Amino acid sequence: MRVIRFDNPGFDRFLHRLDRRSEPDPAVERTVRTILDAVRLEGDRAVLRYTVEFGGPKLTPRRIRVTDAEIAAAGSDVPADVKRALRAVHRNVRAFARRSLRKDWSMRNGQGARVGERFDPFDRVGIYVPGGTAPLVSTAIMTVTLAAVAGVPEIAVTSPAGLDGSLNSALLFALELAGATEIHRVGGAQAIAALAFGTRTLRPVQKVFGPGNAYVVEAKRQVFGRIGVDLLPGPSEILVIADAGANPAWIAADLLAQAEHGKGSLALVASDSAPFLASVAAELERQASTLGRATHLGPVLQHGTHLILTRDLDAAVDLANRFAPEHLTLATRNPRQLATRIRTAGAIFLGHWSPVAAGDFAAGPSHELPTGGAGKAFPGLTTDMFQRRTSLVELDARSLARTAPLVEAIARVEGLDAHARSATIRVQS
Repeated sequence: MRVIRFDNPGFDRFLHRLDRRSEPDPAVERTVRTILDAVRLEGDRAVLRYTVEFGGPKLTPRRIRVTDAEIAAAGSDVPADVKRALRAVHRNVRAFARRSLRKDWSMRNGQGARVGERFDPFDRVGIYVPGGTAPLVSTAIMTVTLAAVAGVPEIAVTSPAGLDGSLNSALLFALELAGATEIHRVGGAQAIAALAFGTRTLRPVQKVFGPGNAYVVEAKRQVFGRIGVDLLPGPSEILVIADAGANPAWIAADLLAQAEHGKGSLALVASDSAPFLASVAAELERQASTLGRATHLGPVLQHGTHLILTRDLDAAVDLANRFAPEHLTLATRNPRQLATRIRTAGAIFLGHWSPVAAGDFAAGPSHELPTGGAGKAFPGLTTDMFQRRTSLVELDARSLARTAPLVEAIARVEGLDAHARSATIRVQS
């Protein structure tokens, strides 16, 4: 881990690096383009070939889709306490998602025309659920549930299978609970390609959702325009702003919780108390030695963990707005007051009793959040991203008579006389 002080000569350079903009890796970009082209031309054959090439199972086209019998059998393998937890979390996420739905509306404009918006669910969406290092049942709940609440009738999920071709039973249970209508045991960029272009076994979707590794995210970036995409979420990030009254052990635990996501993750804490940061450093070393995912934690602790001494908490807030963290924890005396000044975080966790893991797994908002500085422009996943917005415009003779002179004046400036005539011809008749 690295300790950075505001009075160090290199502090400004460090702050400049925090003001990030995600850029694709050229090697990843080339590889993904090759995969997309192959799947577009060859369909299932390319999907299955790349699945084996990247360490997945050898499948046949008939085995890509998970059967109803497999899903039903999975339920009996899931412990009762896990089922109870998943159902409780599902209720929280569903309730939050319902409050986020956009509602149709209409009004009369200044000339008397009726205008408004209508919000309809997409007909068919694809959702990617990672499964490489862990079965992310929480991601299943926090993506698929939103699609179901929005009323999407077809929710196609893809997730990488183990070498034996199976998907984790708890993951299958969570997907069915959340409302998936079909599940496919393929992952990687080839899965995104299949969702975008369609194959014999997997029909194309209108929009794709869900987190993934660098290849999945790059595939989403490259298919954008052909289909819609939600976000381009990368490795996990956390920034904690803490004062001297925070508990070092709790803060270290929060940092390690995000660090265990592994490669590329970032874990930062900013404080105006040097003794507090020293205590956090000691706790990180002590707690890391007791945790199971040492191979994932080690590189993040060495390269992605930064303890930052700021001049004051105002400077820490400025740092947060430059960094635009995926997760921001405010472990301070007045977290709500501090939160009003944060403009770029994906999610804010207020106070000492709000671990990020509660948001990751249970609280209600989706844990798919912007990373890599994208929080400066993008929110996290919300239910209305599964809705398609349509503008509605309705004029009658009276409102058109009032509107036509406006159309005519603007059309004259733009040199578009046919636009003007399409309005005036009605009024003149």
